[in-house]
Amino acid sequence: MALLPDVPVPAAPPGTLLRLVSWLQDRFFPGEMDDGTARWIAFGLIILAAILLRRFIAALIFAPLRRLSAKMSNKLILPALEGPTATLVMLCGVIAALTVVPLWETVPTMVWLGERGALTAVILWGFACAGGAIIDHFAAGARERQPQTAAFIPLIKKTLAAFFGVFSILIVFESLGFEVKTFLAGLGIGGLAVALAAQDTLANLFGSFVVLVDQPFYVGEYIRVGTDEGTVEEIGLRSTRLRTASRAQIVIPNKTVASGVITNLTRMPQRRVDLTVALPLATPPGKIDAVLAAIRELLRADPGVHKGLIVVSLADFGDWSLRAQVLYFTADPDWESHMAVRERVNLAILGILAAQGVALAHNP
Repeated sequence: MALLPDVPVPAAPPGTLLRLVSWLQDRFFPGEMDDGTARWIAFGLIILAAILLRRFIAALIFAPLRRLSAKMSNKLILPALEGPTATLVMLCGVIAALTVVPLWETVPTMVWLGERGALTAVILWGFACAGGAIIDHFAAGARERQPQTAAFIPLIKKTLAAFFGVFSILIVFESLGFEVKTFLAGLGIGGLAVALAAQDTLANLFGSFVVLVDQPFYVGEYIRVGTDEGTVEEIGLRSTRLRTASRAQIVIPNKTVASGVITNLTRMPQRRVDLTVALPLATPPGKIDAVLAAIRELLRADPGVHKGLIVVSLADFGDWSLRAQVLYFTADPDWESHMAVRERVNLAILGILAAQGVALAHNP
């Protein structure tokens, strides 16, 4: 691949500015300034004009748009184009300035390719900023209407950005005159080796696609993947990050997430509590019946207990105790609420036992 591809280069740049510089030189400095000096002075003035125009556009157009967008919950798209627009104005100034200096006559191919490549890159940057702003625009609306779906928008944005980045690089090289088709054909030959070397990366990308399509969990939900569990903090292209109850962060490759068993604890309608109350073998049957009846009444009256299934019964006879089985569900699956209900019920059961004069059995 040649350093400078063979591309058609204009024989000479547009001569309007050059003629204007020559006219001004003859009009104001006849015979006092050589042609080269006049050109470089014009070069500097054009660059200065581009800088002033860029600041004028930023202050007159984009500053009001930024202020308006800051007041709105759903951000405007146009402010995202400020960077590409300012760069495009400056680039056009540089291109115009280059038409009046001898640099074009010295290295025309380098200047021409640089201009083409820079213009193509800035335009693609503008499309990328506009696309990102559109995604953010819809994300803001989705957070209000469908907050669960909105959690996957950052993953979609990263995926599209990666593909657009590769596409943009190919377009820039194509604008510079390189044979991109030949390069892509070469990728087909080496693609197998690359795929074998990057199969873990590809598996993780496929795993992120599976999570995106199937949506087994969202950001903010509490899940269990294999032996790891925690609150989902981020769903990335390569991995999913969980925050455990001990505040440690777990990074799980998406291929493991896609192929493993996922338990979404947040989507449980209720949480189950299965409690065994060991009573002394010598406890009179009347007291046992009173204790069980009081526990049933306690669970039916507690607002944090789901009323769908409540089981309180003398389940088994052991060698050293009578085992009463208490089974119920907490109405709120949230872990903190679940533990608060369990604590309240357990303390109330201890109070019932104390009121009936029954102690918990101890293993001899």
